[in-house]
Amino acid sequence: MSTDQDLNLEKIKAKVQEIKPMPVDVKNRFSVMIPLIKRDGEIHLLFEERAFTLRNQPGEISFPGGRIEDGESPRDTALRETSEELLISEDEIEIFSEGDFVVNPYAAIIHSFIGEIKIDFDKISPSLDEVEKVFTVPLSYFLETKPKSYKIDLRVERNEDFPYHLIPNGINYKFRRGREEVLFYEFDGHIIWGFTAKIARRFVEKLMS
Repeated sequence: MSTDQDLNLEKIKAKVQEIKPMPVDVKNRFSVMIPLIKRDGEIHLLFEERAFTLRNQPGEISFPGGRIEDGESPRDTALRETSEELLISEDEIEIFSEGDFVVNPYAAIIHSFIGEIKIDFDKISPSLDEVEKVFTVPLSYFLETKPKSYKIDLRVERNEDFPYHLIPNGINYKFRRGREEVLFYEFDGHIIWGFTAKIARRFVEKLMS
């Protein structure tokens, strides 16, 4: 580890010029694919229902994706995870561009990439270790349908070990409260909600802008 005795302005300049900006305090980084696929002459979005055997979010609906591994770019993660979960070749996936990303209240960032699945939907047999089933929703549904929106309050829970004596007003310090918007789409018995719904809505908003 460098100390202030080892550093001079030229070394500091060289070090900071190599820095890739990242959100502070983000502990987990994920990347998902917004997969477009043609069915019956119409463009659809493909979704997964997560396997019920998974530890995290079993049975929930999501886009293909997962945790970004060390040394891996968000784009590479979206491509790899989509290939692994749908059991298709990376050659059968074309990424068009990067989409917007979500920074959630739980110290995680979720990148998104927009692209096309270039095989017939009926030929997709996903990995049952991760995916219960896959289904599609016409893009036109999202263009024509506004999601239901609800708000939940995020409050600070006071901790007796916190050093209140070190901050102005001590125990009476006014910590800011947060508010999270939670979106829901309902289609053919499927509930698409949470960050997946947010990413879908933002993608559609960009198409309509």
